[in-house]
Amino acid sequence: MRGQDFDDTEPRPSAGQYLAAAVGFAAGWLVLGWPWLSGRVTIPWDAKAHFQPQIQFLADSIARGDSPFWNPFVFSGHPQIADPQSMIFSPPFLLLAALNPSPGLWAVDATVLGAILVGGLFLMAWMRDQGWHPVGALVAALAFGFGAAMAWRIQHTGQVMSLALLPPVLFLLDRALLRGGVLYGLGAGVLAGFLVLGRDQVALFCVYLLAAFAAWRLCSSGGIASAARRASLPMLAGGVGGLAVIAIPVLLTALVAGQSNRPAIDLEGAGRGSFHPALALTLFVPDLFGASGRMWDYWGPPSYAWNTTGLFIAQNVGQLYIGAVPALLLLIGAFSGVLWHREIRFFSLALLATAIYALGWYTPIFGLMHAYLPGVGLFRRPADAVFLFGFLGAVMAGYVTHRLLATETPIPRRQLRPAVLGAGAITIVALLAAFGLAVHMDRLETAGRALILSGLAFAVAGAILADAVWFNPIRPILGGLLLAGFTVVDLAWFNGPSSSSALPPSHFDALEPKSKNETLVLLKRKIAEGTAANPERRDRVELVGLGFHWPNATITHRLEHTLGYNPVRLGLYAEATGAEDTVGLPEQRKFSKLFPGYGSKLADLIGLRYVVSKLAIEDIDKTIRPGDLELIGQTADGFIYENPRALPRVMFAASAQPADFDEILKSGVWPDVDFASTVLLSGYDEKVAGLVANRGSGIARLVRYANTRVDIEVESTRGGYVVLNDVWHPWWVARVDGERVPLLRANVLFRAVRVSPGRHTVTVTFEPIREALASVMSRR
Repeated sequence: MRGQDFDDTEPRPSAGQYLAAAVGFAAGWLVLGWPWLSGRVTIPWDAKAHFQPQIQFLADSIARGDSPFWNPFVFSGHPQIADPQSMIFSPPFLLLAALNPSPGLWAVDATVLGAILVGGLFLMAWMRDQGWHPVGALVAALAFGFGAAMAWRIQHTGQVMSLALLPPVLFLLDRALLRGGVLYGLGAGVLAGFLVLGRDQVALFCVYLLAAFAAWRLCSSGGIASAARRASLPMLAGGVGGLAVIAIPVLLTALVAGQSNRPAIDLEGAGRGSFHPALALTLFVPDLFGASGRMWDYWGPPSYAWNTTGLFIAQNVGQLYIGAVPALLLLIGAFSGVLWHREIRFFSLALLATAIYALGWYTPIFGLMHAYLPGVGLFRRPADAVFLFGFLGAVMAGYVTHRLLATETPIPRRQLRPAVLGAGAITIVALLAAFGLAVHMDRLETAGRALILSGLAFAVAGAILADAVWFNPIRPILGGLLLAGFTVVDLAWFNGPSSSSALPPSHFDALEPKSKNETLVLLKRKIAEGTAANPERRDRVELVGLGFHWPNATITHRLEHTLGYNPVRLGLYAEATGAEDTVGLPEQRKFSKLFPGYGSKLADLIGLRYVVSKLAIEDIDKTIRPGDLELIGQTADGFIYENPRALPRVMFAASAQPADFDEILKSGVWPDVDFASTVLLSGYDEKVAGLVANRGSGIARLVRYANTRVDIEVESTRGGYVVLNDVWHPWWVARVDGERVPLLRANVLFRAVRVSPGRHTVTVTFEPIREALASVMSRR
């Protein structure tokens, strides 16, 4: 039914009313967040396996006075500044890192929940600017902060932080457009810049939403010309502020993406992350498919039970539940036509566009979006649009609450009664469809409890909505308390801690900076002993199959890992070593032609000294030979092996030999050289560079090793090459005695600097901004 446009003569809510609602939201936030804030549970999975160590690295680097732009502790070195998930440009985590030099599990969880609190309060502030009822703002803030993906995907820290930034940007942007304040525009632009620097798919959704909102607001503010004039200076300030924030980081990310293992996602790869239509039932039965439980008990699309979809998404992706009250409000708004009112129409259309995008390959439109919308081809999982569904659904539910509780312009009874009947009918049909699907899939016994509880929740929600509307004229506070109180209880029960969002902190002890884990203690001791005996060693480690959260634990404990956990890695390194996204399971250790096993030359060159494996090494590396690795210990985590042939981090080579690195990568066959005295150089020209005879001698000593700077003292009789067995990257710069010299790509993967006879100081520094700008300018 199409609703009429109302003249909004409703008295604007007072500051006191909104303050009370804000306090109510803070109280609800405390109740809903208490399981994590109390320390009883912690946010698991990616929040710990990936993001926790990144944040700890940021804090540790700041505390040491070091740069966080290059991370030496995963993948033998990683350009952290260009990593979309590094959290370097996240204001909440920058603040945490500045205040806490070694944040533990609780500190990071509290920061995430704090960002959700701030986002919810800004959403309420924006709704106050619209003149909407404070109870509607309270319901919306609760649904936004603890509904849909914000609850079920809270472990994906980056996306949560991106969505949490959306309400503050919306608040400032709308004020800039309507009031013309330059400071509002500048604030909106700067915050939008930090949102963009989330560089994840949710940030992309938010940017498109904000751009469309700005266009809609200008076109619906009376005279377009006058609105554009009023907003011109604020938008100019915002554009300048936003560009100042994003220009360099986005450039760096774009350049590294081109060098990475995943420069783009094709249509099929993205489509495999589509939102399956059956998941729409989770708006009514959140745990219908058992998403809160163990993976092997989950039976939704896709799963072991439902394995014909071709999809590849986790069980917590696609959960829509924002609460029974907000869901009923959406249905009432749709059937009454209220959601087509001019005040909310933009958000209704945005929700429709979001749903189409989320469905991915289930609609033909996604193919056009993937081909023609900038940025879409960089991401997988269109189902991540569920994050935006939670925001839009919350806003729309808040608006319908406003109309239900309005005293001057309520929803007319002729529209309300059939709307309530329609909402009830849709809810019953959805519950029956869920019941039928459970019967069809022979999962009624599993889904029965969820169906019964969901049915009860919607029945109670309907009664409370009716009571709130009835009480509103005479007891408005009571009606608001009923709605908000039930929503808190509802979300705490259905969207509360689950296997997707909460596990005991003890499970992640290895990620605590002061962990006494015996494997970590042993590795630290062994590496310290090796460094004391030979400072040039700087041994690397490899952790194989120890569990999902282990690959990046080396960041927390400053152990230099040859592998790690990150979906984006340098393409050259991935090709050379076989490094994949993660190595949490034993079978995830894939080898390459150049790194066929732990007895390979590349393992020695990279300085891989210690391997910790959940299984015996023979079950990981089928090419292993007796003597390749020596078993030196065993802990509860696995077997610990030593590679006695691992080479030092810094070496001196008296001679060089040309080599075709592409052919070596392709064939896995090295030239027959002694790497202790000879370095392979790509495209080496003896006539130009001056081949140094093998008769000379020299020594290289490691003086300083920081994240983004390495100082080496070298002394030789006839000159030669300082070889640094760190990953080569074009943003590293070499200087000899302060004068810049070429940093050569050596031995396929590493770095070398040519030096003349005598004593010299070689400095290698990571200079991403200058080098990236220089590379861009040279292409013009």
